[in-house]
Amino acid sequence: MSFFYRFVCLCLLTSAASAQVNYSAAPASSQIIRGTVFDADTDKPLPNATLQLEDALQVYGATADRNGAFSFGRVPVGRYQLVARFLGYETQVITEILLESGKEQVIDVQLRAGAETLVETVVKGRRPDNVLGSVQTITPEQVLRFPATYLDPARLATAYAGVINTNDQANNLSVRGNAPSGLVWRLEGVEIVNPNHLSNAGTIGDRPLPSGGGVNLLSAQLLNSTRFLSGAFTPEYGNALGGIMDMRFREGNNQKHEYTAQVGVIGLDMAAEGPLNRRTGASYLVNLRYSFTGLLGLMGVSFGGEDIRFGDLSVNLALPTRRGKLTLFGVMGKSSNDFTAKADSLREEDKDRFSIRFDSWMSAGGLTYTQMLGGRWQWRLSAVASANKNDRDQSPGSLTGTLPVGNPFQYDRSTNARATLHNQFNYRLRDDRRLQLGLYLTRWYGSVGVWRDRAPLGFPRSGRVQEGILWSWLVQPYANYIWTPSEKLTLNVGVHGNLFTVNKKSVALEPRASVRWQPVERHAFTLAYGLHSQTQQPVTYLTEALRGSGESFRNLGVGLTRSHHLVLGHTFQIDESSSVRTEAYYQSLFNVPVSSRLVGGVPVGYSVLNLIDINELAERPEPLVNKGKGRNAGLELTYQKLLVKNYYLLVSGSLYDSRYQALDGVWRDTRFNGRHAINLTGGKEYVTQRNTYTRIWGFNGRVTQLGGFRDRPIKVEASRQAGATVYAGSDFSVQLPDYFRADLRVYWKKNRARYSRTLSLDLMNVTGAKNRAYSYYDAVQRKVVEKFQLGLLPILNYRWEF
Repeated sequence: MSFFYRFVCLCLLTSAASAQVNYSAAPASSQIIRGTVFDADTDKPLPNATLQLEDALQVYGATADRNGAFSFGRVPVGRYQLVARFLGYETQVITEILLESGKEQVIDVQLRAGAETLVETVVKGRRPDNVLGSVQTITPEQVLRFPATYLDPARLATAYAGVINTNDQANNLSVRGNAPSGLVWRLEGVEIVNPNHLSNAGTIGDRPLPSGGGVNLLSAQLLNSTRFLSGAFTPEYGNALGGIMDMRFREGNNQKHEYTAQVGVIGLDMAAEGPLNRRTGASYLVNLRYSFTGLLGLMGVSFGGEDIRFGDLSVNLALPTRRGKLTLFGVMGKSSNDFTAKADSLREEDKDRFSIRFDSWMSAGGLTYTQMLGGRWQWRLSAVASANKNDRDQSPGSLTGTLPVGNPFQYDRSTNARATLHNQFNYRLRDDRRLQLGLYLTRWYGSVGVWRDRAPLGFPRSGRVQEGILWSWLVQPYANYIWTPSEKLTLNVGVHGNLFTVNKKSVALEPRASVRWQPVERHAFTLAYGLHSQTQQPVTYLTEALRGSGESFRNLGVGLTRSHHLVLGHTFQIDESSSVRTEAYYQSLFNVPVSSRLVGGVPVGYSVLNLIDINELAERPEPLVNKGKGRNAGLELTYQKLLVKNYYLLVSGSLYDSRYQALDGVWRDTRFNGRHAINLTGGKEYVTQRNTYTRIWGFNGRVTQLGGFRDRPIKVEASRQAGATVYAGSDFSVQLPDYFRADLRVYWKKNRARYSRTLSLDLMNVTGAKNRAYSYYDAVQRKVVEKFQLGLLPILNYRWEF
């Protein structure tokens, strides 16, 4: 990529950040901002709490009533920040509030008991962060504003330090050098299976990813703030090594019926919300979505030679009770990718020889119940079940003549399911001491099937090579004690347990500890340590094959992968809207499953720390033992200026090293060791007001520079004879070129008295940079071919709220 293109992108961002806002004196359309203030530990309402709403021109005041409810009435649409205060509680500042005429802004404010600190805590969303470092809060408004997010919080997370997407086509994240399989998705505080459509996106051979996909099943229309954690988790979080994406539904408006319609390149999206019972405050929220490419498919139009479809339905019901609240929620979705083989004369690459059908579905649902137990206790109960299934069917395009060598007929099937009961008690011993006790009880299911035979696409499969089913229990108790002896010091200690009943090796007791120290105003230091563990992917346990001697093996004896994680951080709070955070981390992984297979008396270098797709081990089975190691170390720097005074800026950079060790004792680069990552994201809004409407123009940009990931060398002659890619060993000794991408987003908002509209255009990879994804041997071209990630992709979207 030329220096000229990079210079232009940087200039666009810089000019946007330095522009000035244009206000006229007359207010235009207006809307209501209201909500509730309550205790973060017990859900007890805080009557008479004082609230202050600020924009660039005015300050509004309000006081909570006896139920903790507050309202500012109708105020002009625009950007605001909310300051909440209550005697004996920490002050909270909620920034980046966007008020539009088509939808009321309902905000629940949680306050934490304790002396007011010298610097007000900046909080985005309903829940104040009690994690000491390595956490980001991602709001729905940011998802709708940041460039090229696909309306997905996971893609937005890549703007932060230490988070890298492994391929533009999916949200498959490598966090601090870990494999994407180390990322855990949670819904309403409980771990769920992969919640993404098109989990085959961006993979070699269209095989499913364990924790990523092309589009998140949960639309931004439904989500509340998402908490993204990247390491040294507190005891509440377990069974994760890389990162945690903790998503929660927002509640529907309990006083007014509201609707949102959205249409664009991603798809058709419709949401409705409103009261079920205004007296009790019960509400509903429902969202229906169908892909734009699916609509084209229904009309017989293919997208890039493929028929790609997805759709989903989500529901959330909030039902307040006399002493608590019950929520019922559910999401279900289905996606497919259908590629038809081309005629012999039209084939340009290896994939053109085959017809490939990929189908997947995912569903999750359950309930949560919270209740106050006296003045200091809170009880939270969650019951969540989730499951997904992936089917991939491949056959040659022609059944006449010479068939392709290898296994031209392939059928792969994988199923993953979880059912979890989570019981949690929060107890405030005193205003400066809190205790959290909890237990996750999970029924765990996984199955993998691989068939290789000569049956055409769509016919029953008979030649079974591998099929396995695994049932188990995962038990995770935890305890967490938080003590704030002074306004300058916070201590957090606890323990998390992991018991996976698949074998006797899968037991772990994990101590956790962290401290936050603020010696002077605006400067805070954090130190966190955690021992963590994670179960393997189902395919790891269910891999079955024959050794060279004819002896069959399975990997059911493989135990948990474990790691020590240490994080040291410093935060400089420049003002209430901007800060600089520096973090250094070291992660030492052990008990890593590696191959025990010998080639010429030498162990092969395979490690699950390089795993990307689910069927990788099913395709090339390896006997595994827990004798491998890994280490990830890095330094991260983040400057964040929140959207106040009509512009924002996020600059993040990281230097890191990611390595693994197999049975031969040699330290090698992992597949994800790019060594550096730099992100610059920023934007500016221009606001004009007229007597009957308000207009907002937004200009946003992002520039990403990453060190290239790593790939395995390919044996060309052996691949030519096999008619497929043959790698020269298991080590990732080939480093890909650096990755560069620039994204732009322009939006126009118009607020009338009763509705608001937003027209937006995202230009993903606006410079058309060609970033290498991987290399493979192409049997049609008879040579090693480089595969690239997405080029320039325009995403047009129209949103209407009323």
